[in-house]
Amino acid sequence: MKGVILKCLADLVTEKFGKDKWVEALADAGMDGNSVFLATEDVADEKALKIVGSVCAILNITLVQAADAFGDYWVNVFAPKIYQSYFRGANSARDFLLKMDDVHKATTDTIPNAHPPRFEYEWTGDKTLVMKYISRRRLIDFLVGLIKGVGKYYREDLMVTKLGPDKVKVVFSR
Repeated sequence: MKGVILKCLADLVTEKFGKDKWVEALADAGMDGNSVFLATEDVADEKALKIVGSVCAILNITLVQAADAFGDYWVNVFAPKIYQSYFRGANSARDFLLKMDDVHKATTDTIPNAHPPRFEYEWTGDKTLVMKYISRRRLIDFLVGLIKGVGKYYREDLMVTKLGPDKVKVVFSR
């Protein structure tokens, strides 16, 4: 996993709950509380997931709650600062979600050791999209949180439903 994910998590926990909670979560995960993650740094998935688990334990929240908070923060606070180009040309949640596979393909092609999830899309109605999540990481709950964040970013009411370990249904309001 790239360090940018943990950098975002660190910013989220520090901003919303205090630096002491982030330091405590790192220590709980067996790391130095002053660890810093660089955006392009490679972090072992096991280590990253251990940190996420520690954040959940320290904050007394579920993985789903953590995934929703992360998705909201990533899309509405963190990503617009450093990935503004990915938001350009997308005028709706629908536009944005439909370009994510292309963004992740480009990321895979240009950043060494990057393995973002890939997506396949299936329309089951005019306003209903099923996104197939393709990743060995099995972090479907984070995709759900990110999609909810996209809805908030575009001020759209999205109904987001996890259909299983690799599929999410999104019903658009418009």
